[in-house]
Amino acid sequence: MDGFVTIAREGDVPEGTGATFSVDDRLVALFHTIDGYRAIDDLCPHMGASLGSGALEGTVVSCPWHAWRFDVCSGNWVDNPKLHVASHEVRLEGNEIQVRLKTEI
Repeated sequence: MDGFVTIAREGDVPEGTGATFSVDDRLVALFHTIDGYRAIDDLCPHMGASLGSGALEGTVVSCPWHAWRFDVCSGNWVDNPKLHVASHEVRLEGNEIQVRLKTEI
């Protein structure tokens, strides 16, 4: 087994938006950027808001509660890259969107 898990299908997350999925008891935010799909841990480290429901601009999502901004490709906090959330590998298999969770950040 290669560790990838199907979480959605193409079309489930419109381009320019994100959504949250549960994967192995972990919440993952999946984003559909102009360059494809990206996945990061869903919970903002500041106060625990769902990043999957935040506004996506390019490859940067803003936390809906306090506007902390994270790069959805790297998981880095835009204003201080020393703080980050885990980013996860994403692939398409047919029309299935699959992620492989990173165990360490």
